[in-house]
Amino acid sequence: MDRNTAQQKIQELSAKLHYYNYKYYQESVSEISDFEFDMMLKELINLEGQFPELKTDDSPSQRVGGDITKNFETVEHKIPMLSLGNTYSKEELEDFDGRVKRGLGEEEYEYFCELKFDGVAISLHYENGKLIRGVTRGDGSKGDDITKNAKTIRTIPLKVRGEKFPEYFEARGEVFLPREAFNEINRGREENEEALLANPRNAASGSLKMQDSAVVAKRKLDCFLYSYAGEDLPIDSHEEGIKQLEKFGFNVSQTYQKCKNINEVFDFIKEWEEKRHALDVDTDGIVVKVNSLAQQERLGFTAKSPRWAIAYKYKAESSTTILREITYQVGRTGAVTPVANLEPVSLAGTTVKRASLHNANEIARLDLRVGDTVHVEKGGEIIPKITAVDLTKRDLGSKEVDYIKNCPECGTELVRAEGEAVHYCPNRKGCPPQIKGSIEHYIQRKAADIDSMGERTIHLLYEKSLVRNIADLYDLTYEDVFKLEGFKDLSTQNLLKGIEASKKIPFENILFGLGIRFVGKTVAEKLVAHFKTIKKLSEASFEELTEVPEIGERIAQSVVEYFHDDDNIALIERLKSVGLQFEIKENIIEQKGNALEGKSLVVSGVFDNYGRDEIKDVIKQHGGKVVSAISGKVDILVAGENMGPAKRQKAEKLEIKIINETEFRSLIKEN
Repeated sequence: MDRNTAQQKIQELSAKLHYYNYKYYQESVSEISDFEFDMMLKELINLEGQFPELKTDDSPSQRVGGDITKNFETVEHKIPMLSLGNTYSKEELEDFDGRVKRGLGEEEYEYFCELKFDGVAISLHYENGKLIRGVTRGDGSKGDDITKNAKTIRTIPLKVRGEKFPEYFEARGEVFLPREAFNEINRGREENEEALLANPRNAASGSLKMQDSAVVAKRKLDCFLYSYAGEDLPIDSHEEGIKQLEKFGFNVSQTYQKCKNINEVFDFIKEWEEKRHALDVDTDGIVVKVNSLAQQERLGFTAKSPRWAIAYKYKAESSTTILREITYQVGRTGAVTPVANLEPVSLAGTTVKRASLHNANEIARLDLRVGDTVHVEKGGEIIPKITAVDLTKRDLGSKEVDYIKNCPECGTELVRAEGEAVHYCPNRKGCPPQIKGSIEHYIQRKAADIDSMGERTIHLLYEKSLVRNIADLYDLTYEDVFKLEGFKDLSTQNLLKGIEASKKIPFENILFGLGIRFVGKTVAEKLVAHFKTIKKLSEASFEELTEVPEIGERIAQSVVEYFHDDDNIALIERLKSVGLQFEIKENIIEQKGNALEGKSLVVSGVFDNYGRDEIKDVIKQHGGKVVSAISGKVDILVAGENMGPAKRQKAEKLEIKIINETEFRSLIKEN
């Protein structure tokens, strides 16, 4: 394809992808299937790879991420991002209304009310209709440039809709993590035995400051816009600004309302006090603004906040109840979690009976005792938590909690590793909940995907001593399953078909399903992409594992330990013998030259024109061999931006040729 044809095709694909993205994320309309969308995006990315000079900053490919940002540049806000004053009572709102009335004299005024979303404030800068920068609030006068991460948020337009827009303007809003996306992240962290994120707000904030934008893209962040700012904008009120943002294609929450007076504001606050719990995003209050921009200007600012706006904060959902009992749950990994069993209490529209206590440290911090009257809160947290004990109601005869020393399921003495807060049951191969949990983990959709089997079936198979590990699933016969309670001919056949179908599941899914500690779905994919086969992975050293991008020491050590266990090796051999996939087929590399014939190259850092895997394919296309570690056998180190200094120093010491991206491109083109 020549350059002109490619340019026309790129423009055509970009326009379509922008349109379909808007329809899906702003109007909830799917005009094409996910597969068709992904194929169009893949075609665009391939064309941009062949003609990198045609790639634009507002290309839909920017949604995918992949750029690494080691340091976030500090940017001064053209218009300060001041915080709002807070109020928690009707009386304080009436005082605010009185100040507005005195400030405006005899003029009539109205308010504009919006929900206050619990996220991270962001300012999006647009020039000629294209997103050029995304900046956090920071201290109000300066913030961090997180443009690459902001571009991964699907509801933020890379290019605004329509044609009539100012040469420059800012759209300000709140980046947040929807509750379902937050729960999904925590489920993954739980599988990887990582500490759970406390609440969506902290998760959103942490996501925006991640160095790898490809990881941010997977976080499924969202953004509501609530302010249209700039010089000499053709609007007279805040409401007009909101309407203009909607026309430009921004994601504006349809929960706002214009109010004629303070009484209508009170009605709005009351209306949303309960309704807000049905939203998929946390809210902690209502923002009240004077609608007229001219009146806003006359009212002005204090040193810290505008005089024309205020935030009414709802009180955190809290109640008191009795702690009846502390029980202990054993998870798939052996982690023991204490659970508070409470006298049922109504909280945030639900009945709460239990609350997680996390670990022994939390029990000690709260000085909890069975029979205590406790304060339970469900503010920005998804899971109810005990925040304090009402000591005035404590029974004088109460006793401190004696944390259990043995597993409540199998009786094995618990262990607690140095530096960790959680107690573990080490009896991985004999503790019932760990065995059943490992099988539940294996059959899930992201692993072996045996959807015809559930928790109840696993329990029955375990109780009948038919299954003690995941390999036993493949030994099940029709007679074994048919005799289980509730099974008939069709359900038996469906279960066996589901087990048989899992033999075609890709290697990375099966590796994840093995349940290696700290190896979640993403880590499994990276390990498989790097090592290709279970044999190479099982033989990898600690050093070779840490050479894999994003594989840290903790993961590497866990993988080494897993493959040094004879029982695990025997399990994998059984799985291999029944036909499960434990390798991936190498892509056929089209030879384009021999400039690198017979040479071994190490690739490190971030590149302008290549993705991490793409540059490795280019090396192979020109006859080279890609290796992961610096050694005396390496001929060339291709050094991108942000390459670690240790790797460069080692290469220099071994007198290995070091070239940059420009030199690499010249090398393969000259040939």
